[in-house]
Amino acid sequence: MKVSNNNNPRAVALEAICSVVLRKESLSNFKFSESLPDLSLAKSLTYSTIRFYHQLNDIVSSLLKSPIERKHLDIHCLILLGANQILYSNIPSHAAIFETVEVANILDKSWAKGLVNAILREIDRKQDTLLNNTHYSHPSWLVKKIKRYYPKNFEQIFSQNNIQAPMTIRVNPSYSLDSYKKSLELIGIDSVKLAVAPQSLVLKNAVDVFLLPKFNNGSCYVQDASAQLAAHIIEPKDNERILDACAAPGGKTIHLSELAPNSVITALDCNISRLEKLKENINRHKIKNVAVAIGNAQNQDWWNGEKFDKILIDAPCSATGIIRRHPDIKLLRKPKDINALIALQKEILGNLWTLLKPGGILVYSTCSILKSENEEQISSFFDSHKDATEEKIKLDWGIDACFGRQQLPTKHFDGFYYARIIKDII
Repeated sequence: MKVSNNNNPRAVALEAICSVVLRKESLSNFKFSESLPDLSLAKSLTYSTIRFYHQLNDIVSSLLKSPIERKHLDIHCLILLGANQILYSNIPSHAAIFETVEVANILDKSWAKGLVNAILREIDRKQDTLLNNTHYSHPSWLVKKIKRYYPKNFEQIFSQNNIQAPMTIRVNPSYSLDSYKKSLELIGIDSVKLAVAPQSLVLKNAVDVFLLPKFNNGSCYVQDASAQLAAHIIEPKDNERILDACAAPGGKTIHLSELAPNSVITALDCNISRLEKLKENINRHKIKNVAVAIGNAQNQDWWNGEKFDKILIDAPCSATGIIRRHPDIKLLRKPKDINALIALQKEILGNLWTLLKPGGILVYSTCSILKSENEEQISSFFDSHKDATEEKIKLDWGIDACFGRQQLPTKHFDGFYYARIIKDII
């Protein structure tokens, strides 16, 4: 289907939903037209439907007398879109049903209007019962894994994954946090400070970044509070050689430079398009001490042979700690992906460890909550690297793991993991 030129927000939302559900494409790659009159509605319906896809799909599938033909699965997705409005929006049910049924005309599938209408009316009649039934709206493999890893916390994790994450900014240290907070208040943007992340402000409501005072001049960077801790944990110093591996789009790179403007930073990534975004961010913040390198962190063909004092590895991972920001992860991530990621993380760790000076510090981080990618990965690393010693992270953040610290998704923090490792001087 192709309806993105249409001005109907539900039709556009349906196209975005189909891109994920049917074509297995990342939602971040879908281009919403900025000229769409009801852009915010289209985005809201898209993200909410994907967020609750597993629950909505179970409900709709149970009400269909027979599965919809493969060539008409856009109609199945249309019913999911309508069900989401009935169960998870403030749109009156009669309006949600009418407007959703009308999208069948846009698809040139008017034959489906009766089916869409009947299923949605049945959902409307049963909505109280349906909402009272416990459903985590995650794939079964991930439900099992999270319950096994966190028997006391899994309900919190699922609950946080199914709400919209807050917008958090990191204020440039050249600005007073309190004065910047006041400048936001003057234009009607409320925010709260977080003690553990000293440059962070959590906004009460998400806003267009260009409304943020002096955003174009590098006053702040949109970054979750958990991710803001990377630079503080590695503690960059002036005159140190620092590697930020898997660096794009550059949030942690810029933070390292802000804290140690006279350090020498190499920002490494293999994704050329993401590196372009990193370069844009570096330019916006007028950063002068960062060299950009194109290459894979598991190889050394990009390296000039000079070892680093500190290395930050923001490792490729399952991203299971940031599902609330990227709900399509629940549809796109598969169990087989985890083993491949674990193998890649191990390769990166082993390779970059050889580039670290004796006495140097390596910080390993992921936005995952899976122990196999985090504490178990680091435990395996210590087993095979006798010149490595853990240095405990002393922050009032997250929970102690057997190695490192693990943050589960909470109101103000994404799910994140950090381990700080010192290379012994032998």
